[in-house]
Amino acid sequence: MDASQIASNEIAVLLTGNNIYHTYKEQWQFLLESYMGGDEYRQAGHLMRYQLESNSEYWSRIQNTPLENHCKSIIQTYTSFLFRVAPTRELGTYENNIQVQDFLRDCDHDDRSLDQFMRDVAVWSSVFGNVWVVMAKPDIGALSLADEVAAGARPYVNMITPLAVLDWQWQRLPTGRYTLSYFKYIEDVNGSVRTVKEWTPEFIRTTVVDTEEDVLVDKIEEVNALGYIPAICAYNLRSPVRGIGISDIADIAFSQKHIYNCTSEAVESIRLDTHPSVVTTPDVNIGTGAGSLIHVPNDIEPGLKPYVLSFDGASIDSIYKSIEHTVASIDKMANTGSIRETESRVMSGISRETEFQLLNSRLSEKADAMELVEEQMWQIFGDYQNLQWQGEIDYPGSFNIRDTASEVEQLRIAKETATDPALVKAIDERLAQWMDVEVEFFEPHAMQDPETGVTRIVQTYQEHIDLANQGWTHPGE
Repeated sequence: MDASQIASNEIAVLLTGNNIYHTYKEQWQFLLESYMGGDEYRQAGHLMRYQLESNSEYWSRIQNTPLENHCKSIIQTYTSFLFRVAPTRELGTYENNIQVQDFLRDCDHDDRSLDQFMRDVAVWSSVFGNVWVVMAKPDIGALSLADEVAAGARPYVNMITPLAVLDWQWQRLPTGRYTLSYFKYIEDVNGSVRTVKEWTPEFIRTTVVDTEEDVLVDKIEEVNALGYIPAICAYNLRSPVRGIGISDIADIAFSQKHIYNCTSEAVESIRLDTHPSVVTTPDVNIGTGAGSLIHVPNDIEPGLKPYVLSFDGASIDSIYKSIEHTVASIDKMANTGSIRETESRVMSGISRETEFQLLNSRLSEKADAMELVEEQMWQIFGDYQNLQWQGEIDYPGSFNIRDTASEVEQLRIAKETATDPALVKAIDERLAQWMDVEVEFFEPHAMQDPETGVTRIVQTYQEHIDLANQGWTHPGE
């Protein structure tokens, strides 16, 4: 075997993933396309082909079929609630560290703050089920911390989707804890040039290959000073397979695909209804458009005269009812029926409250997962900087999802039926809180007639003004 064949085999092994990667790769690609939408979804060909349909006809149908991207809508809804309130960070001994403050402002050396980075981690872990967060620190040969600060050499993070992580292996320690013993991913793609990173507890190897020329361009190996692999698997939800998470849109993506194909059927049905097919001979001259003329030869046989093919396909209404049913099932799976609704639906107050509680529980699980990932990041940061992590990360645990319109209507009815002034005041205070306005409410107090000594409890501001005009004062004045 010559040197070129050896190099080719080495490149093939380097760019090959493990068995789990190849098992899930197609599913991950489908989830990515479902979330991205646009040209990625169209180019993937998720529209079902008709029998004997040519490539040009198929592509024309794709171009005329819009996509309702429910996957992106649901994940954006989750993320907006999850990060509506920023997480609080008690950094402890890290608090006044210059490099920590720089890390908070730009955690990935790509001008992305830590809050924005964690938001992206939440989004893409929802799409794929999990993503990987790798923290690295450049070795510039600095002799002191001051040299590192001056050179900007500090730990930084990189988020890697499962499609780029080719191989990973776990090792169980005597304590029972699982830790990564090998980790390989594609760090960069530039045309036909791939940069592959391999981590072990002992070394870090960076290999640059040109897949078009089938050659090794460069290989660099350095010592892993940490002694372990600083890679965190950020789960959306854990699955029975270690290193594989459960996506929020695993089932929703297939429902979205069904809606996409139903929309195409509706478009084609409308076109067939408004533009029926005409059967004729090649000699007949037929115009296009509504009310067009048909010119037939004088000597044409009566049996060859043009005729219209009638279309007896599925009703357009039945197609749209199928779409509505699928959208409703998506909202049930995602617990977002009351939030994403665009028109009034018949839903009891108990049903709404139950759905809000389910969504709140789902968001709380996501917040706990983000807390765990970030705490692991800070621990690795401390190991790089010889610091002891003693801080605390707190993401919101409750998301207070309420049907405010229903609550306001209930308050309005309660106020119309209430007779106790104290109860009316409590309702007004609740309304002011809902409107987020500051209102100085009237406090009942005693007023006294100086002449007779009669004391009276004043309940309203108008009553106070009337008695004051009559000379009434506060007791003791």
